[in-house]
Amino acid sequence: MNSTRVNEILTVTEQAAFAAGEWIGKGDKMAADGAATEAMRAELGKLPISGRVVIGEGERDEAPMLFIGEELGLGGDEIDIAVDPLEGTNMCAYAQPNSICVMAIAPRGALLYAPDTYMWKVATGPAAKDAIAIDASPEENCHNVAAALGKPVSELTVCLLARERNDEIIAGVRAAGARVRLIGDGDVFGVIQTAIEDSGIDLYLGSGAAPEGVLAATAMRCIGGGFEGRFFFRNDSERERALKTSGVDIDAPLTLDMLVRSDEAAFIATGVTDGELLKGVRGHSRAHSLIMDNRDHSVRFIESVYRHAGEGQFEL
Repeated sequence: MNSTRVNEILTVTEQAAFAAGEWIGKGDKMAADGAATEAMRAELGKLPISGRVVIGEGERDEAPMLFIGEELGLGGDEIDIAVDPLEGTNMCAYAQPNSICVMAIAPRGALLYAPDTYMWKVATGPAAKDAIAIDASPEENCHNVAAALGKPVSELTVCLLARERNDEIIAGVRAAGARVRLIGDGDVFGVIQTAIEDSGIDLYLGSGAAPEGVLAATAMRCIGGGFEGRFFFRNDSERERALKTSGVDIDAPLTLDMLVRSDEAAFIATGVTDGELLKGVRGHSRAHSLIMDNRDHSVRFIESVYRHAGEGQFEL
């Protein structure tokens, strides 16, 4: 994905973050998500692309915009678009850390269509990417990653969503002697942390939404990290939908090459509320973003400062 296209997408996540920022602390997660979604769709519609939403706000009959299959752009490069307009809607609504606007892009046909179901996930950074396996026990993954990182398992920190369905995994992590970091929402953020030096997170485990799994996998492919998943269906309807649309063996482990089938992919996130990884927006003038680009496995943190008409000089 060329740098011009990536920079255009950066503008999309920034504008979504500015829109969501209007709702920080107001207790209305639906309004915050709606504002981010509307802003993201409007910006995508201005770009010289032929974009297709493969991960979005839901099926067409459930989502008025950014629905799965929606075509966006003025025409041009054919690309797949995966979005989470506002990851951490509750965190935005209640002014809690780590709410972000997220997008991944890749050439048409490269991103797996993941149905609205759950996915078991395991992820870690580049140094231990060959040490993880979705079918290994929590204890095995902890010990293997610790060994790959050259540290005792007692110093390993594992991030998981605080959900009842993850209780057995949490118990296994603690049985291995590792530390547990629980988060309330936002497992894309949790996965990415494993690949960022000095984040304090070494391993991600547990189940979360499958569409967010594709977004997180794109980030990990871009940076050279490790990720595996496995679908976790809540009912027969979800399973049937996956059989029709995903194009993969839905009972097999999902590798990075299955989730992101291209070396030309990029992942972009902009902070809405302040967090460990990204700073939140400041009005409509300042945004802090992360770009991961698979072309060179780079991670760039970008702070944008906008001067609006009628305003004075920049304040840095």
